Amino acid sequence: MYAAATGGILARLRSIPTRVYVPNSIGNTISVIDPATFKVIDKYSVGIEPQHVTPSRDMRWLYVDQGNTGNLTVIDPRTGKIAHIIPNVTDPYNLYFTPDGTKAVVVAEDNKRLDFRDPVNFKLLKSVTIPWPGVDHLDFTADGRYLLASTEYSGMVVKVDTVAMKMVSHLYVGGKPIDVRLSPDGSVFFVANQWLSGVSVVDPVHMKQIKFIRTGLGAHGFAVSRDAKLFYLSNRIAGTISVLDPFKRIVLKTWKVGGSPDMMQVSPDGSQLWFSNRFDGYVTVLNTKTGAIIAKIRTGASPHGLCYFPQPGNISLGHNGVYR
Repeated sequence: MYAAATGGILARLRSIPTRVYVPNSIGNTISVIDPATFKVIDKYSVGIEPQHVTPSRDMRWLYVDQGNTGNLTVIDPRTGKIAHIIPNVTDPYNLYFTPDGTKAVVVAEDNKRLDFRDPVNFKLLKSVTIPWPGVDHLDFTADGRYLLASTEYSGMVVKVDTVAMKMVSHLYVGGKPIDVRLSPDGSVFFVANQWLSGVSVVDPVHMKQIKFIRTGLGAHGFAVSRDAKLFYLSNRIAGTISVLDPFKRIVLKTWKVGGSPDMMQVSPDGSQLWFSNRFDGYVTVLNTKTGAIIAKIRTGASPHGLCYFPQPGNISLGHNGVYR
């Protein structure tokens, strides 16, 4: 599933300056980091409570998801500056794009909805009510026909038909499910569970949990290694990163990193793992071979869904950068 993201950056993106965009949720700002120097080179205000910086499906734009503003702030990655604002996008806590490119999926967490919208003008196509609180993160099946979404405050994961735009099934996994990631072979989903301190392996066809992998306190967010052979998982309360084998479905090693690791991105060459520290106001850069800390970069209050851009891959499925 991640084969296109294991190679080089698309030719049309190679002239874009490489930057890491960090939304500071309490500070209401975006910090822009040059990854070559580990320095913050720009910082600007956006709407209230920016949560994630999301690449558009075609990787032309970066969207700042601002749940409490009802707008999307649009960044032009060629300049690193704000290009314009898209108004009247209700409660955009998170943002995804269907693999076929026909729909944007706005995660309206506070409104308990997934809003399917036109991916160009963001006009509403249909709202899907999620009858449990905290709809949060999601990923798509291999064929893109369905998505699996977590509901953080209910312990449920829900399966939604992306064509009919309706919920078709659900599964109780307990705890506080957060990030969701499709396995490299497309057969199962991995669901990070912050309260249960591990990962539920979910069969999306039969909607059953087939395994639980214990990792560390506060299991939160995933990143895929550049060769797609490993998954990295942040354990936000433990202050650790677990390295998982998604084929054997086991933990290979755990790195003690301190802080409160949250959302993550891998550098284009695969040598570095970047992650925000949600409660500590800085970003950490880690060596993916040794787990050694390379840098700590002070950003702002409550850094969240950072976006390292551009990245290898043919399309972006959204979030803070999930590529296929």
